[in-house]
Amino acid sequence: MSATGEKVFRQVLALPIEERAQLLEHLLSAFEGPVNQQFDELWVNEAHDRLAAYDRGEIVAIEAEDVFTRAIQKK
Repeated sequence: MSATGEKVFRQVLALPIEERAQLLEHLLSAFEGPVNQQFDELWVNEAHDRLAAYDRGEIVAIEAEDVFTRAIQKK
C-alpha cells in the first residue's frame, strides 16, 4: 500500500465504529455496482434485530473459530 493509503487507513481507524462501517459500505458499493436501498435497509434492520435479541439473551454467540472448525469438518 502506498504511503497515502497507509495514512488514510490510520485516519479511518481513528473514526468511531459507525463511521468506519459507513465508509466500508461506501467502499464496497464502489465495487458492487448500484445499491438496492430497500435490500440494504432490510439487512440493516435484520442486523439490529439480531443484536437486540443477543442483548436480551434470546440468542447466544458462537466463537468464529468454532464456526470455521464445524464448517471444515462438514466438507
